[in-house]
Amino acid sequence: MSFSINQEDIANFHKDYRNHPNSKVLENTVTKNGVRNASFNWHSIADNTPHFSIDLKTGDVSDQKQSGRCWMFAALNTMRHDMQKKFNLPDNFELSQAYQFFWDKFEKSNYFYQNVIKTAKKATDSRKVSWLMNEPQNDGGQWDMLCALISKYGVMPKSAMPESFNSSNSRGIDEVLNNKLRHDAVILRKMIKEDHANEEAINDQRRKMLNENYRILAYTFGEPVSHFDFEYQTKKDNEFHRDANLTPQKFFEKYVGWNLDDYISIIQAPTADKKYHQTYTIDMLGNVVGGRAIKHLNLPMDEFKQLAIEQLKNGESVWFGSDVIKYSETKLGIMALNTYDYDKLFDIDLEMTKAEALDYGESMMDHAMVITGVDLVDGKPTKWKVENSWGNKVGHKGYFVMSDAWMDKYCYQVVINRKYLSNDLKRDYAKSPVVLKPWDPMGTLA
Repeated sequence: MSFSINQEDIANFHKDYRNHPNSKVLENTVTKNGVRNASFNWHSIADNTPHFSIDLKTGDVSDQKQSGRCWMFAALNTMRHDMQKKFNLPDNFELSQAYQFFWDKFEKSNYFYQNVIKTAKKATDSRKVSWLMNEPQNDGGQWDMLCALISKYGVMPKSAMPESFNSSNSRGIDEVLNNKLRHDAVILRKMIKEDHANEEAINDQRRKMLNENYRILAYTFGEPVSHFDFEYQTKKDNEFHRDANLTPQKFFEKYVGWNLDDYISIIQAPTADKKYHQTYTIDMLGNVVGGRAIKHLNLPMDEFKQLAIEQLKNGESVWFGSDVIKYSETKLGIMALNTYDYDKLFDIDLEMTKAEALDYGESMMDHAMVITGVDLVDGKPTKWKVENSWGNKVGHKGYFVMSDAWMDKYCYQVVINRKYLSNDLKRDYAKSPVVLKPWDPMGTLA
């Protein structure tokens, strides 16, 4: 049986196209305006107004600019929300994202070296080695990875380590660092596989490579300070405060004060290979060697959403991960399934279940944001308020509206304080995690 396209096929396709209702009008519309503009559903604006029965006041929106640090911004934003309430900080107060970025890049390079050493005797075309070399490091991450960084390095206000050109425009440093890491992988693999070097020699070489990486990152982002003064004026009474000679660890302890172990990752992965009420981790995914490991508890969507609602009711914002590009209108700040009518425009069927979309690569978590509100009607959510990190020129001064149906389909992760979990869910989270393959969709980085 031949699957080649012949001239008779093309003639039939042409005939069907000509007979299709309004084909020329639609051809002119789509070619002139583009697929998204031509398929935009105007009614989605009225269906997704920015009004919510629970609406946390969280201040100005931050801007990650041309970098992939959404997970950092979202996590640090949840912390600054709490700080703003406790210390009456101004709306534009932020924690330093550049500080975390420096140490994340540094730790990821060491994590990469560890994985290279572990897989050194595998063939270069093995799936694990190919996966490692495809992208030795990138800007993305997950909640547990930020907890690992903060536990080791603390946090600091943005005033102590502001943005640099490279923290806001990370493509250049990513190209250089990935080039170097692949170069270093050649050396490490050769030492182990061909030269049969001992552990001490390998470790000495790793430290030499890390020393070079530190220098690269210090040139790129600026070297982080070890001590700083925290100066601010309160929002309501404009009262000046100075707290001198703080370390990042002391600042976190004094001004954030969270027990990071209280905040855990809940995922919504309805694929056949992942049971509900079971925990999961991902092989070879992390940043800090010896730091907090990735651990997710998989729950049905109704339980997943109820935990987020309980946290919002208590005045706490919610870090979450989603597939943000799907059916989202950035300028208007709408995330809804009816935003674009692709199926109606092209007269096709695009429907896939959430599980099918995950299994077949159509969807995965690629962006983290913060839920800061929800609209409840008869106790049920209809839409959610989302704080993005794309600046204040998109959406509603940087805030988006996420329909509940969109959340069902494209939201994959929330971070919840374990105090909102029932005793049964706490027991579920205590289970030993099933180890997923590195390329599992739950291992993608926001």
